[in-house]
Amino acid sequence: MSLKVLIVDDEPLARARLRTLLGDCSAPAALVDGEAANATQAVEALRRQHFDLALLDIHMPGADGLTLAQTLRTLPNPPAVVFVTAHAEHAVQAFELEAADYLTKPVRLERLQIALQKVERTIQSRQGAKVDEPEEVLIIQDRGRTERVPLSQVLYFKAELKYVTVRTVTKSYILDGSLSELEDRYRASFLRIHRNALIARRAVRALEKHFDVDEGEGWAVRLNGIDELLAVSRRQLAAVREVIAS
Repeated sequence: MSLKVLIVDDEPLARARLRTLLGDCSAPAALVDGEAANATQAVEALRRQHFDLALLDIHMPGADGLTLAQTLRTLPNPPAVVFVTAHAEHAVQAFELEAADYLTKPVRLERLQIALQKVERTIQSRQGAKVDEPEEVLIIQDRGRTERVPLSQVLYFKAELKYVTVRTVTKSYILDGSLSELEDRYRASFLRIHRNALIARRAVRALEKHFDVDEGEGWAVRLNGIDELLAVSRRQLAAVREVIAS
């Protein structure tokens, strides 16, 4: 497997060295899919997309790496964490936060490769544990009947006045609830593209120029399995482009 990695370090040279070392790793391989100079940037990146691993420096301006690691544990699908720091005295606290490993600078390639192997084993263990878990479903009241709709079949949620439309390839449903609640619950799988819509990350097919009668010239996303176009706000345009590129 190839691990998707987020590097978090306030020093550009330190990030560049890690990026070079990760490029030399092969068992498993690693792809640097994002960089952040502080905790705020790191959380923003992780809310936009999933990473298998976050390499965290400890001493940074603002929230430090240990505080950031605590925040990451609250995410729906958190990455594994490996601390990379010049200070060895925080090792005990790091492992109390269930870090996969703790590397001291300057990092050696062999030691980094061992850390990646630990992360790989952790991910494989999690995947094995999920095999027997029941698939998550939405319970929807539909014309006098109660229906179980697998979340994996949902393409988008769209707010319509006082209810939410749930769209699959074959059918639309009406769900009581708010879009904000759905976004908080399914952030790892669904992306906000507009004030009134969440889309399944896995279903994104294309981003297209689009003219809307109310909003004028703009962008829209096309999903696999349906012809309908969904408007993308300017604020969310970069996040949609990242999903397509990942």
